[in-house]
Amino acid sequence: MLFDFATVGVFLVLAYLFVLAALVTSRLIAPHRPYPAKLVTYECGEPPIGPSWVRFNNRFYIIALVFLLFDVEVVFILPCAVIFRPAAGSLAGWFIFAELLVFVLILLAGLAYVWAKGDLSWVKTVQPVLSEPAAAKQVELESPVITALEPAPAAVLAEASGKE
Repeated sequence: MLFDFATVGVFLVLAYLFVLAALVTSRLIAPHRPYPAKLVTYECGEPPIGPSWVRFNNRFYIIALVFLLFDVEVVFILPCAVIFRPAAGSLAGWFIFAELLVFVLILLAGLAYVWAKGDLSWVKTVQPVLSEPAAAKQVELESPVITALEPAPAAVLAEASGKE
């Protein structure tokens, strides 16, 4: 049994050495001649427009995570469903059914939470907070996407609250 673990260990060491040798060989052989066109951000063959550091809406990330959650749910439910069919009339069948039911209920609770939070809608309205009036102002620093908060003018607050 110890010999089996040694085989796996030797295999992992050889794999590590192979990757290390490939990286070192590439570093030694590959030409390194940078010029301005090589250092420009690549955008599918098109010339880049604007800076490459742009803030993306995190809603894309949340939707992707929710999709992944329910996609993985199917992967976990399918083997249980295959096992459930032969054990349908026995005590084990009821146990498998209860496990699946708890699993689906937990996922439905997560879906209800995300839905109630409003993260499933693409267009999310943001209500202005009038207790702490602030308007984001662009600040000229190293990165053009860094913003600073400063008090909003009275005209902006009146417009936000609907009063003139």
